[in-house]
Parts: sequence; structure tokens; C-alpha cells
Amino acid sequence: MHYPLPDLLLEPIVRAGLLEDLGRAGDITTDAIVPPDAIAAAALCSRQDGVVAGLDMVRLSFKLIDPTVAVTMLARDGDRVTPGDTVACIEGSARGILTGERVGLNLLSHLSGIATATSSIALAIAGSKAKLCCTRKTTPGMRALQKYAVRVGGGSNHRFGLDDAVLIKDNHIAIAGSVGAAIDRVRSNVGHLVKVEVEVDTLAQLAEALATGGVDAVLLDNMSCDTLREAVNMISGRAIAEASGGITPETAPGIAATGVDLISVGWLTHSVRAMDFGLDFDA
Repeated sequence: MHYPLPDLLLEPIVRAGLLEDLGRAGDITTDAIVPPDAIAAAALCSRQDGVVAGLDMVRLSFKLIDPTVAVTMLARDGDRVTPGDTVACIEGSARGILTGERVGLNLLSHLSGIATATSSIALAIAGSKAKLCCTRKTTPGMRALQKYAVRVGGGSNHRFGLDDAVLIKDNHIAIAGSVGAAIDRVRSNVGHLVKVEVEVDTLAQLAEALATGGVDAVLLDNMSCDTLREAVNMISGRAIAEASGGITPETAPGIAATGVDLISVGWLTHSVRAMDFGLDFDA
């Protein structure tokens, strides 16, 4: 289950987008063409199949421009839609609707694209014990929203930042000198409540990590399904097994079948395609 983010977290992001759009002089096109007292109604519709995420961003975009604009939601985040489905109706100041439209739609399209892509993999691995999660490969300033969209699409979240948990990666190991040395340094310097994960590329590194101890999760990077299966047997429940590296909806089922606990996918947030929505004014 996903829970909506509070407006307190969302408003600064929407406000920043509107300020960027309005620039120094506001919406000079709309202000020149549309009378101040003009009233309009519009329908926000999906133009493709997908999973909706980010409707609150649309609501806030209009609210911050003109609080009198009324937004009636006909869908909820997490709903599946098809082309032509109306997800919201907007009514009120024509100027407010036109000026607030783009920022709201940009955020809705982006977050719905993430939710839709996440859903495609989550459905592909349904029935296995593996859970899908995202990474820190997010757009600066957008992490909370993008990770929310992953949850809406049926995925789960990895750490939110560098201070959430320890993730020992290949470059940390290179500097420390070995997997074991990196783990020992971490355990000597972080609190007892901090979870520790280590990334390994080979079964030899995995064996070293398990022998050293003190590891809560192991990230099995770019391994074949046969190697993943062997790695899961080696771990034997002593740590969470996470697979990563170029995973797609087509390859995910085979990876899930190896017995890993998590499948992490970076492209869900860093290079997903936006979902298409349109705002159509009533004639």
C-alpha cells in the first residue's frame, strides 16, 4: 500500500516549477488574450495506457496559481487508465487553468511514467518472493516524488540517501583494499542500528563478505541467473540477497526465479519515459 505525501513536502517542488515557468513577468500570453473574469472548464485525460501517479501535483499547481480553481479527481494514484479516460475535471478562472497547466502536467506525466514502468516489472515477478525496488539514481530535488511513484507502481524503496544505511560499493572496496577490510571499517565506525549492505561482483567476494560477517544485505551485481542461484545458496538466509544490473521486464522473471529477495532497477527513475496526458477545454 502507498500513502500520499503531505502537501508540506509537495508544495516547495510545485512552487519552484511555477516560479521557473512564470519568470519575471508572468504568463504574458494568457494575460494578453484571456479576460481576467473569464471562466472555463477542462478535462484532464490520459492519452495512453498506464498507472496514474502525481495527481496531487496537478491540484497544487492550480491551487498555487489561483485557489478558486476547482479540481475534481475522477481517478486516484495507482489506478490503471486507458486512452481517453478522464482523471480529473478542472473548473474556474481560465487564466488560472492555463497558467498552472504545464507544471502540473509535467509532474503528473513524469511520475505516472515511473509508476507505469514499475508496474510492468512488478507484474512480471508476481508470484515470486522477490520484491522490486528503486535506487538513488533520481533527479536532484525529485527523489521523494520519484520514490513515491515507485511505490504507487507496486515497487518498494531502497535507501533515500547516504545517511539511511551503509552500501559498500566497488570503489569503497578498492580504496579499503578488500571486501573484508571495508566491512570491518564500517562496523567500527557506524552505530549498531545502521544496516550494512555490500556490493559484490563475484562469488569469491561474496564468500569473503559472508566470512567477515556483520552484513545485513548483499547486492549481487550483474550476475547471470546461474551465478545468482549459486549466490543465493551460499547466502542461505544469512543476509538479504539483492540482484541488480540491466534488469528489464523480460529478464526479471528469470532473475526472480533464482530465489533473490530483491531486484533493484535504476532506470525506473533515471530514464523512464513520461506518460502522455492532455488537458482539453470544453467547447
